[in-house]
Amino acid sequence: MSTVVADLLSVLALTGSGTVAGVLFAVALSTLPALIAMPPGRYVYAQKLLGRNWDPTMPVVVLSSTLAEIVLAVSTPGIAATLLFGGAAVALLGVSVVSHWCNVPINRQTRELDPDRLPEDWHDPRPLWRRWHFLRTALAMLALVCTAVAVTIT
Repeated sequence: MSTVVADLLSVLALTGSGTVAGVLFAVALSTLPALIAMPPGRYVYAQKLLGRNWDPTMPVVVLSSTLAEIVLAVSTPGIAATLLFGGAAVALLGVSVVSHWCNVPINRQTRELDPDRLPEDWHDPRPLWRRWHFLRTALAMLALVCTAVAVTIT
């Protein structure tokens, strides 16, 4: 692979993993505490509004960054860079899996509710959603660190 292509992929991987980590960190730091503080009906209403632009965008950012990490892992010389780019790819795949199988289904169920008429047996999904979100945030931060170190040593 040419140096120019490797440099462009490195920028893509670093920008992508940084964007994913930054978005998830911001949600954990600001949005999630606000959602948890809301009464149930307002939480459901807010949840209906929040994810409309994230849902189509974040999978593209996560998966394109993962692909860039994989290409860099298999084409960059040196075991350390290979392991770091590979570790970043695995961490970003973890973000994708946790999002797709854990957080997104909770979001879908919540968005189906009428915020003014919650069922009597409604179970608040926020504590479970928060645990899954913290896991994917940690994975995203790990991916960012691995990518930053790999880019620095190559």
